[in-house]
Amino acid sequence: MTDALSRMLQTRPHVLADGATGTALFNMGLDAATPPEIWNATHPDRIAALHRAAIEAGSDLFLTNSFAANASRLALHGAAARVTELNRLAAGIARDQADRAGRTVIVAGSIGPIGEFMAPMGSLTHARAVQMFHEQAQALQDGGADILWFETLASLEELRAAAEAARLTGMAWCASLSFDTAGRTIMGVTPGQLAAAVERLPNPPVAYGANCGVGASDLLRSVTGFAASGNERPVIAKGNAGVPHLHDGHIHYDGTPALMADYACLARDLGVRIIGGCCGTMPAHLRAMAEALQTRPPGPRPTLERIAEQLGAFSSPDDRRH
Repeated sequence: MTDALSRMLQTRPHVLADGATGTALFNMGLDAATPPEIWNATHPDRIAALHRAAIEAGSDLFLTNSFAANASRLALHGAAARVTELNRLAAGIARDQADRAGRTVIVAGSIGPIGEFMAPMGSLTHARAVQMFHEQAQALQDGGADILWFETLASLEELRAAAEAARLTGMAWCASLSFDTAGRTIMGVTPGQLAAAVERLPNPPVAYGANCGVGASDLLRSVTGFAASGNERPVIAKGNAGVPHLHDGHIHYDGTPALMADYACLARDLGVRIIGGCCGTMPAHLRAMAEALQTRPPGPRPTLERIAEQLGAFSSPDDRRH
């Protein structure tokens, strides 16, 4: 493989990804009515600062500010015609910061779910999903992204549409699904089913895994389902920094930097190759994760009991990973 992520994975045991985008931007003043991607045009300096903070905290890979910049979701804000503009800007801002890093840092073009249910559950056809994913992916490629990064998906139908869109651009890609309290996505996909599905694709992703969900412990329980499948493709883990709590009208995540450092090492010991954070994960968490991965020696594969002991109880007794 000649893509940047595969080359990096050949030279090191793991890659540290970045943390939260939305949480950080809300802290910078983003209001709930404004799509974060609009800031690529109106506040590029703040988006650059977001990426720079991840790089300075030790991230080897970070995601562009383009998660919801597809035609369907931007249409909700009257901005469906700005898909190409906003994604090119997202990738360009990220590319500039990566090139200034003084070391190899990978720009991953973030593409989230379209926001509609795919057929047969809903009206979104495969062809239309591919079209929207491809429009976004092409703009991210044109803006300078190294790799496509589909995240927080919920169905295998979305995964197949993502694969086709990546093929149309000719870019390497990664994919992660979000698993909930019952160990499945909202569309019922288990980690074991995802692990099997990626190998049936005509152009499998460079890496696959889980992001977001409930908390760090639940996410790692999902990861054990990938390991049990026998799939040896590199695994991604981007867990939330604890679980959210409403305080004074704002959402706060209870995961400390120390907890996320433990999470990072547990993920590594589970065999995860790409380790990062999702909602609530700030530069302080990333710095603690980077230091722990560099200074703590690898340990034995952790049991579910050890994961719960270090990171907190699972949100559900159900264990439907397979």
